Amino acid sequence: MDILNASDAKREFGELLIKVQREPVGINKNGKPIAVVLSVAEYEQLKALKEERLKAAIQEGISDLESGKVASGTAVVDRLRKRISQGTV
Repeated sequence: MDILNASDAKREFGELLIKVQREPVGINKNGKPIAVVLSVAEYEQLKALKEERLKAAIQEGISDLESGKVASGTAVVDRLRKRISQGTV
């Protein structure tokens, strides 16, 4: 990934837009990373991946609810306290 400082990114904005069509470009300010610029196509891929992961996590939660693999917060804390007192954590 190419890295530009913020001043160069501002001055070379047109070139930056061309570069991000090939790969993401990092932007640093005062030597610290502050942003990554990427193409719309790559953004859409990341967005779709995020949605897929969220849907999978929701479905997993629904499946756990339906199969009874759910515990109350109190039960979880009680089990953790028991494990701590037994020295198994």
